[in-house]
Amino acid sequence: MFLRHFPPMGIYETLFRFADATQAYLGDAGTHPWAQGYPLTRQLPGGPSIPASVSFGPDDLRYPNASGQIELREALVRYYRTFYGANLTEENIAVFPGGRPGIMAILALLEEDIEITIEETEYTPYHDSLRLIGRAPEVVPSNPENRFRPTLEDHARALDSADRALLVKSNPCNPTGVTWSGDSLRALVELASRPGKGALIDEAYEFFHTPEPDSALRYIEDIDRTDIFVVGAATKGLQVPGARIGWVVASKEHCELFRNLSSIAMGGVSRLSQLLVTSLLEIDRVGEARRAVGAFFASQRERYGNALTELGFELFTGEGGFYHWGRIPGGMTAHELNDRLFRHDAAILPGRLCDMDRREQGPHETLMRFSFGPIPAEDFEGDVEILRTCLTGVGAR
Repeated sequence: MFLRHFPPMGIYETLFRFADATQAYLGDAGTHPWAQGYPLTRQLPGGPSIPASVSFGPDDLRYPNASGQIELREALVRYYRTFYGANLTEENIAVFPGGRPGIMAILALLEEDIEITIEETEYTPYHDSLRLIGRAPEVVPSNPENRFRPTLEDHARALDSADRALLVKSNPCNPTGVTWSGDSLRALVELASRPGKGALIDEAYEFFHTPEPDSALRYIEDIDRTDIFVVGAATKGLQVPGARIGWVVASKEHCELFRNLSSIAMGGVSRLSQLLVTSLLEIDRVGEARRAVGAFFASQRERYGNALTELGFELFTGEGGFYHWGRIPGGMTAHELNDRLFRHDAAILPGRLCDMDRREQGPHETLMRFSFGPIPAEDFEGDVEILRTCLTGVGAR
């Protein structure tokens, strides 16, 4: 065998276990995809319609620009200027086939002496990406003891443990929903803007923070003088995960390197997908989407949170994203809960897969990420009944 073995990304580990147990794909009709990180792809109450087609001509079938089509990059500049007053040009944006390839490009191009710092509980592919490129990060405590809420001082200690260091952070955090915004986000940006310091801030769940979205780009005065990378994607807030469009906002010098990498490794990104996402970023439409997405998923967060608490879960969830993060009642492990849920064509994401140390029988074994992102509002009662059935006799009250 010429290729070295590499396991699937953590979420897919659960999907494959589900498929083996049920002979179905989690997300198919009749299943309950509480393990998966995608939003509803239908129109939300008060939200804009979801396009059913995209128009294109012969020129759109040509090779794409290695940095991303100028129309999409200009639309993103307008978006960040309008909502956050960001000081950007189209040269500060590089387009990727989804957010993860952009994250992977940043990590793969890092110079070897740069220390990576990351919270103990984070987005599962960060662990997989770092393992693939052979980097061991400095871990910032994020666990039940601090309720998964590291402080600015915690991050400062980690960043200052090396001459040059990069913070990798999702904000809102996936899986916890804990979000840095306002003055706290400004302070984090200032911390990462110092000489020799930087940050990769993954804002995939930007629209889902309540009371309103925020972005690190609001607080960066001149991104060309920083090593800060802000990652966004059409996947979540724009509700088009299948379009596979993401972007990195960074200095012009960094974006030139991403263009060079694209010319070697990607050949650009589908022009047809870029056309679709450009249309979704029309200012009035995207403003409507921000309001509708925030309102709908906040209401889902509240009612699922109340139900999970009533069932005995200890929740640590923040105010962003479309997940609940909590401890399963009765000392049950996430693996054991999934064994029960599989019988009802349902699954949650085991907390262990969000442990950046990926410990066996560690503190994350009884934690779970429950996704209400892809769940229609009308499924609520049935979902709660499945959970109640699977938890019978293990601490529900």
